[in-house]
Amino acid sequence: MVEKRQVARGKRIQRRTGKTFHVATRLLPEDIRHPTYVLYGFFRVADEIVDAEDTAPPAEQRAELERLRRAALGEESTDDPVLEAFSAVRAERDIADADVNAFIDAMESDIDTDRYETYADLETYMDGSASAVGRMMTAIMGLDPEAEATALPHATRLGEAFQMTNFLRDVREDVVERDRIYLPLETLRRHGVSEEQILALEFDDDVGAAIREELVRTERLYEEGVAGIKYLPEDCQLAVLLAAVLYADHHRLIRKLGYDTVSTTPELSFVRKLSLLVRTRWKWQWNPDPEAVFYEMTHGFDRDRGRHGHGRHDHTVLRTD
Repeated sequence: MVEKRQVARGKRIQRRTGKTFHVATRLLPEDIRHPTYVLYGFFRVADEIVDAEDTAPPAEQRAELERLRRAALGEESTDDPVLEAFSAVRAERDIADADVNAFIDAMESDIDTDRYETYADLETYMDGSASAVGRMMTAIMGLDPEAEATALPHATRLGEAFQMTNFLRDVREDVVERDRIYLPLETLRRHGVSEEQILALEFDDDVGAAIREELVRTERLYEEGVAGIKYLPEDCQLAVLLAAVLYADHHRLIRKLGYDTVSTTPELSFVRKLSLLVRTRWKWQWNPDPEAVFYEMTHGFDRDRGRHGHGRHDHTVLRTD
C-alpha cells in the first residue's frame, strides 16, 4: 500500500525536475495520477545515480543501481520511501519486471556510454530509458489485455518521441553537463559534422541540418504514438495528449532558433504551457479525437516542403507560430 507521504514526495520531485510532464500529469484521474508521481520519483532517483559521475566512481554507481533494481523488484527490503513506493505500485499494477530491468539496464549503460554510432543504437538505449517508461504508464492505467496489446506499440513510440525531443532540445546541456552526445554520429557525419565540433559547441548550417533531420524523424514518432491514445481509458486520454502537445511544442522553439540547440537550450514558458493546456482542452471538448486535436495543435506551414500540408498525414513539421 502506497502512503500519502510517498505520493507527495514523488509529486515534489516531478514538480521540481519534470515541469512539462507535471502539467499533463495533473489532468489524470487520482487513481492514475498518484502512481504516476511514484513512477516519476523512481525514474529520477535512478537518473541521479548516473548523474553522480563526478562524485562516485563507475563501480559504485553500478552497485547502487543494482541495489535499486533489487528493491524495485521486491527482491530485498529498503528504507528508501521512493523505492518502497515504486515496488508497491509495480506489484499492484502488474508492471512487467522486464520493463523495470530494461530501464535499469539503460541507466547502467549511461555510466560508460556517451556516444551512439547509429539511430538503431540509440533506439536500443531508448527502449529502456523511454519506451519502457511508456509501457509502465500503460500498465498503471489498467487496460484490458486486448486494448493493452494494441496500445503498447504506440506507447513505445510516444515514449521514444518524448526522449528524442529532450535530446534535440538539450544538445548543449548534454555536452556541458555530461560530456554526452545523443545525436547519432552517422547523422552528424552525413551532414559533414564531426564529434569534436559538437563538443566545442560550434554551430553552423551543417549542424542545423543534422538536428533538422532527427527532428523530422521524431515527428513521425509522434504521429505513431498519438495514434494509440484512443486505446487508453477515456479519462487518461486528454492528459497523454497534452503531454504530446507540450513536448512537441519544443520543436517550434527549435525551428525558431534555426535548429541551434548547441548555443542555447529552448524552454517553454509557463504562459505558453498554460495557453497550450487551455487550447488543447477546448479543442478536445468539441472533438475528442487525439489525432485530430494533435494535428490541429501542431500543424502549420511546412517549411521543409515550402507549402501548406493537406490532410492529417501530409505534414512533416510542427506549427511555427
